[in-house]
Amino acid sequence: MSIKIIYALLHVVAAVIWVGGMFFAYTCLRPVAVLLLEPPQRLTLWANTFARFFPFVWIAIIILPLSGYLLMFAIWGGFSGAPVYVHIMNALGMAMIFIFLHVYFAPYQRLRRAVASQTWQEGGKQLQTIRRMIAVNLTMGLLVVITASGGRYFS
Repeated sequence: MSIKIIYALLHVVAAVIWVGGMFFAYTCLRPVAVLLLEPPQRLTLWANTFARFFPFVWIAIIILPLSGYLLMFAIWGGFSGAPVYVHIMNALGMAMIFIFLHVYFAPYQRLRRAVASQTWQEGGKQLQTIRRMIAVNLTMGLLVVITASGGRYFS
């Protein structure tokens, strides 16, 4: 098996876990949680869900750039030889990583503290911030998937 195949498989699996997790959380879990749970239970659910999901995102944000750059150098010899769609994926992916880092170190930490201290209004405010940022990241993640899937056909 070629090392490029291993890089590509790692890259795709990490992207599926991250983008798929955001899609599920945003489009499936969120509407049901709003419908069925009062703020204390809903905020506790989200704080605990993020606590389980974010370690996978940390792994993904290590694997994705590493495997992506290894692929870029193995296939095209680096940035200068890579087609435009690869540069688009790289730019969107880096933006997604920076958004995640902000979510993790700012509103998510404040959400955790709000849930621990049972300050539900503050927790709701932080969850709203996280929701908006996940919407942006999910949109960019889907654009990356579209670019990765179809970009080579337009180059």
